[in-house]
Amino acid sequence: MHLTGMARFSALALAILVGGCVATPPPPPKVDLPEPAAQPPAPSPRSAESQALADYYAKVQADLLSQGLLRTDGGGRDAPFTDTMLAENFIRVALFDEYKRSPTGLVAQQTQSHLRRWEQPVRVQVTFGPSVPPDTRETDRARIKSYLARLAAATRHPISVVDSDPNFWIEVVSEDERRAMGPVISARMPSLSPAEVAGLVNLPRSTYCVVYALSNAGSYSYSRAIAVIRAEHPDLLRLSCLHEELAQGLGLANDSPLARPSIFNDDEEFALLTRQDELMLRMLYDPALKAGMTATEARPVAHQLATDLIGGES
Repeated sequence: MHLTGMARFSALALAILVGGCVATPPPPPKVDLPEPAAQPPAPSPRSAESQALADYYAKVQADLLSQGLLRTDGGGRDAPFTDTMLAENFIRVALFDEYKRSPTGLVAQQTQSHLRRWEQPVRVQVTFGPSVPPDTRETDRARIKSYLARLAAATRHPISVVDSDPNFWIEVVSEDERRAMGPVISARMPSLSPAEVAGLVNLPRSTYCVVYALSNAGSYSYSRAIAVIRAEHPDLLRLSCLHEELAQGLGLANDSPLARPSIFNDDEEFALLTRQDELMLRMLYDPALKAGMTATEARPVAHQLATDLIGGES
């Protein structure tokens, strides 16, 4: 706009000089024109490797759907559960870890742990890599905001999306963008070892998404977390990753083949948070349970909470 105004001013000045003794016309009235709406930057093109991954995950999603997996119904009559099942599934999912930390990074190993959760409000910031198109960003932001409201209702714990001072980061990035994130991850999660940072940066194709939630030394209360979601995923797989990683980042850290209906099960039957998962989140943040409890300490409390929530056959 400013360049156009300068050009008009130059043309007017030239006309006055050529006209000789012509009276100088009054200056035109100043009109404040609105600034043009900022256009979102065009997404960066995908590399050949990133495009190959997008094609691969599209086939994965199509294959799972063809098998009747990635269900979005939350669990129907074909997947009933009792209060006893709920309590024991809670113990397996909340009181055991799927991975064990080691000097070389995370190692897949079921390990008995302690109950962990957030005591402070969870402040979530969502960041997208340059390769993510604007319409996808808009959709993901809306879905994340809605899902976080659901998690806050289930846990009765404050969880919100923020623009500053986050303690839980969601990174939706492509293969190339994630590989360049080492310094960012180290700055946000300073207690991660170089091997653990490398594990986040160099995800194998078989790992669809990942979350790291950490507590301060000597504490079982989470202080920060980061979830990495592949931008190459098709719509439902990406949403499934968001559902699982955000819920796991709240303290339901393990998967169990016995948990059904549940997203905390590697069989991929359910894509989105189920009714049983919501109840496990409610139990996790119930004041009757305390951060740091062992499975032995938590079991009788969990059974009482499950009975109070759904009753039913023991």
